[in-house]
Amino acid sequence: MRETPSAEPHVLVIVQNLPVPLDRRVWLECQALVANGYRVSVICPKGPGDPRRQVIDGIAIYKYRPAPEAKGLFGFAIEFAYSWIRTFFLSFAARRRGRFAVIQACNPPDTYWLLARLWRLTGSMFVFDQHDLNPELFRSRFGEPRGGLKALEYRALLWLERMTYRTADRVISTNESYARIARERGRKDAGHVTVVRSGPDTQSMRPIYPDSPRPSEGIELAYLGIMGPQDGVDTCLHVVDELVNRRNRRNVHATLMGFGDSYAELVALSEELGLADHVTFTGRADRVMIAQRLSRADIGLCPDLKTPLNDVSTMNKTMEYMAYALPSVSFDLVETRVSGADSVLYVPSGDVSAFADAVEQLMDDPKLRVEMGRRARARVSGELDWRPQARSYVGVFDALTRTRRGELVDANPLRSAPADEQGNLYVPLDDDAEFDRFIRERRSTVQIGATP
Repeated sequence: MRETPSAEPHVLVIVQNLPVPLDRRVWLECQALVANGYRVSVICPKGPGDPRRQVIDGIAIYKYRPAPEAKGLFGFAIEFAYSWIRTFFLSFAARRRGRFAVIQACNPPDTYWLLARLWRLTGSMFVFDQHDLNPELFRSRFGEPRGGLKALEYRALLWLERMTYRTADRVISTNESYARIARERGRKDAGHVTVVRSGPDTQSMRPIYPDSPRPSEGIELAYLGIMGPQDGVDTCLHVVDELVNRRNRRNVHATLMGFGDSYAELVALSEELGLADHVTFTGRADRVMIAQRLSRADIGLCPDLKTPLNDVSTMNKTMEYMAYALPSVSFDLVETRVSGADSVLYVPSGDVSAFADAVEQLMDDPKLRVEMGRRARARVSGELDWRPQARSYVGVFDALTRTRRGELVDANPLRSAPADEQGNLYVPLDDDAEFDRFIRERRSTVQIGATP
């Protein structure tokens, strides 16, 4: 096969769960690699309206039509096999850009270790970017496997994970809980496991003055994320139902951004609860919509129940709320406390009434919203921002490819522009009085009294 000559090490990134660049973490990773002298190719499923091939910011993206929605064991097996085969053939198309120095696979699922072993015959190395713990996901959705087919399925997931760990030259973990499992269950050497948190780029994820601010007397709740059975988004609807229909808080509106296996069921539940005027489903949300909706929202919702997976997982939504100076309410999870610290109100898992109480507390206390919103923005920009994570991430590839470099190049340098690419003015974060006012009102001073 003819190779394109280049001194740039070629990295192939494989993603099955989301399209790129919609997958924020993976896109930041790819940008960091390109900025620091790597050639990057990505294989992922297509989103609605996506082309089969595209090049964005120098990153070549190869996309395939996603498998039909999986239902049951057989459906998931078909989905995984279909996606693996499509990825296998597209890897040859990506190889035309040059030999792969490193292949990075982002789970779920834990199936691409075999593809990595095949390409290892040509000298490629393998990085496992672990986004989920599939055995814990299984236990969270189906309970403890106590025998029969479920026990067999669970053992199969453990075997796939074990083979992925065994194949990986390096493991990238999203938090310390995942890293501990890689070292203990995966038996990986501590020096081969690197924590790279999914922190947002807080220079681009920052409050703007929204085009359509909330009503002056209204309260806007927001959810951003996947809508699967394990994500607990139905809790958001039950909280709105409690506030609107039982506590007569008719000024509440919730915007639920995202998609997933439970989307249709959630829309039906909203209608069943009589919440059509109080809940908006946006479907898939791009970065422009996210900026607008989170800038006009007052309170973020983190409805993930305490399960074996959720308790040790870093929730991107929590940090994205923080980037837009949103206080939020969450069930009490170990890793959410690590991310959110004192910018989140925590309630016992599954207690809808306590969740509604916490939301109502923030609704009725603008001063508390300001204090928590300020703490959220300060923490995410000061301690959880992507920039220090990018250094750790690129360092993994530098070590594998024996690349020597000086200062890391920032793929997203600090910007001094007063507005974003769409022309929306940024809220001046260094103007304390204006920043406080914005968190209380979520609108520009010239928009007071405006309605959506």
